[in-house]
Amino acid sequence: MTSILLVEDDAEMISLLSRFLPEEGYELRVVSDMAATLRAVSEREPDLILLDIVLGKEDGRDVFREVRELSDVPTIFLTGRGLESDRIAGLKMGADDYIVKPFSPGELSARIETVLRRAGANSTQHSIDAPNLKFGPLEINENTHEVHLDGALLELTAKEFSLLAFLAASPRQVFSREQLLEHVWASSPEWQNEATVTEHIRRLRLKIESDPDHPRWITTVRGFGYRFEPAAS
Repeated sequence: MTSILLVEDDAEMISLLSRFLPEEGYELRVVSDMAATLRAVSEREPDLILLDIVLGKEDGRDVFREVRELSDVPTIFLTGRGLESDRIAGLKMGADDYIVKPFSPGELSARIETVLRRAGANSTQHSIDAPNLKFGPLEINENTHEVHLDGALLELTAKEFSLLAFLAASPRQVFSREQLLEHVWASSPEWQNEATVTEHIRRLRLKIESDPDHPRWITTVRGFGYRFEPAAS
């Protein structure tokens, strides 16, 4: 269930949203000041925060700044101030949306859905872009089939990438040429020469090793095969 943290000190607004949001399928928690907000976010980060800008003697924008020190949770400002300058200022601070009171439950629901959908898309993109195999300066992304070394994108062929990714997925495990043919080429020595593996290892080393004759990443285990070294030797 999607969780929402409502930061509000207006009893009428709390009563309204405490009825409406659970009916919409949201789990709702309510707090009314900065200390309680920070405690709630620290204990269990919500999926979204609804934050009133005016909280008694506290400024909701100060609360937002403190929350941002803890989390990037999507946040919608609630306010009675309808001036364009106020809305722009709130969005420039990093709020995901800004809704002016009084608002209809339907409008609030639509705004929440939009922000959550946008946040979900950003999260998915971040997951896709993030390397899933990382060894110091060497980053391998199996989603995008990209390899970065010291921040630079390497130009690998599809087979070179597959070979590197397979070895890196099992650091320090030794694989024979026969095993690499089977797993990376879906072949066997009966159909393909093991020299194919040797040549691809040579080409791969030329691209990822600073000294291919003394490799750091892909080492030879004489009499057995090759392995990926996760750290400098």
